[in-house]
Amino acid sequence: MSDSAGSALPRQVADAYVDELIALDPITGTYLGVAESSRRLPDYSPAGQRALADLARATLARLDDAERSPGADSEAERRCGRLLRERLTAELAVHEAQEALRAVSNIHSPAHQVRDIFTVTPTATDEDWAAVADRLRAVPDALEGFRASLALGLERGLPGGPRPTATFVGQLTDWAGDGRGWFDEFASSGPDSLRKELDEAAALATDAVARLRDWMRDVYAPAVAGAPDTVGRERYARWSRYFNGTDLDLDEAYAYGWSEYHRLLTEMKAEAGKILPGASPWEALAHLDVHGTHIEGVEEVRVWLQGLMDEAIEALDGTHFELAERVRKVESRIAPPGGAAAPYYTGPSEDFSRPGITWLPTMGETRFPVYDLVSTWYHEGVPGHHLQIAQATHVADQLSRYQASVGMVSANAEGWALYAERLMDELGFLPDAERRLGYLDAQMMRACRVIVDIGMHLELEIPAESPFHPGERWTPELAQEFFGNHSGRPADFVESELTRYLSMPGQAIGYKLGERAWLLGRENARTRHGDAFDAKAWHMAALSQGPLGLDDLVDELSKL
Repeated sequence: MSDSAGSALPRQVADAYVDELIALDPITGTYLGVAESSRRLPDYSPAGQRALADLARATLARLDDAERSPGADSEAERRCGRLLRERLTAELAVHEAQEALRAVSNIHSPAHQVRDIFTVTPTATDEDWAAVADRLRAVPDALEGFRASLALGLERGLPGGPRPTATFVGQLTDWAGDGRGWFDEFASSGPDSLRKELDEAAALATDAVARLRDWMRDVYAPAVAGAPDTVGRERYARWSRYFNGTDLDLDEAYAYGWSEYHRLLTEMKAEAGKILPGASPWEALAHLDVHGTHIEGVEEVRVWLQGLMDEAIEALDGTHFELAERVRKVESRIAPPGGAAAPYYTGPSEDFSRPGITWLPTMGETRFPVYDLVSTWYHEGVPGHHLQIAQATHVADQLSRYQASVGMVSANAEGWALYAERLMDELGFLPDAERRLGYLDAQMMRACRVIVDIGMHLELEIPAESPFHPGERWTPELAQEFFGNHSGRPADFVESELTRYLSMPGQAIGYKLGERAWLLGRENARTRHGDAFDAKAWHMAALSQGPLGLDDLVDELSKL
């Protein structure tokens, strides 16, 4: 920042932080559409982690000065400054607890970030592919930095979980392939003029994946074999603040998860009876797996999901939302193999040259039940993640670059997406028992997440009135059994989900708890406005205010 930093306002400090972050983290730069980032990868070594922490501390010091500047008390400056302080403080708490030295996961590790960024790196021109070759050549150093951080974690007695480790080794094996790995296949789409360069660079990347796999299998996995997969209350509270933007009452949240479980179970039984009289919800879902509406074919399901989002945009724009033309574009794609089982979304670049994208992992399947897709794509696409993230990008000039991009709070985003599923139910977009039972099954999954994520990490007691192992204390094994008993999803999905919860403690609870915040904020605003409440105006104001942690979300939504 310039010498005039002392007179900067919070939004300027926040945007300067983004510029400096991109210099350290070119993956973030690529997601934002910064062309210069396409050739590089982050430093995941302990030194790289320290550099990120130093940037956060320096930014917080600048923010102290900025919040004393004239004009810093405006609504826009206040909201941005509050978000920046909360986010950086939470990130520093995670850093100071040395969590980056044990960052093993089946979905959210530096190695996953390295692979996934290639799926959104520009590849339209020969120049783009030349940058890809440089980025491929950077893979070995990035993965070696990650390995060095994990090795230091072992030295300091900070092990990752055995179960995520075993799953991660399997994923690395898939990525390395048998003589031809994921990076080789990716590079094969490049132009003939760069064929030798791309093939050689991809081979280096694949070899780096295989070397990391071997070390994880032969050194790391044996070293962590006796470590717990769960994290305990102190670590869980720290991660919960990071993912939710609030210091939750975890026991209250656990009780809320159970209350939602019982409410949803009653609704599910009613819908199941319409499909298969006398059947339980999961018997009815199993019946739909065989006899329900299906989409046949991988390309066919991609096209069908695209149509579902296009139809939602046409129906909602002008009635419940007011969408800019560039926000109306979202793409459906098939996720690359070798990742986790859950669908996901990536946001548009800052200039919308790359649109928002929903990703469906097929897990080798070619036949897809509709009941399991409809509300999920309302969640991932429209009116869920895509509308929130694309709208924030669209109004970035009214917010700050930070608020419109890297400042997003997980529970805010996931809470909105779950609210979006419920909104579509309220608006009548789930007109038959098949689709509505699928929606309720998805809601039940999120309620079960609150129960098992908090329950197993804190080793809480299962309530006496529970139909499942009453009075016992949660373990990962009981959590997987409970989750599987209350989900229409296949066993490999359930296993992938539980591994995800073990390696990302506190993230999975943000869906239901975030939805609760969005619903309460809407109800408070409706009560305040009475008959004058305008849902469309409220939605657009809510999506245009930028991200907030759950500490602040209800208060701000209630004022709109």
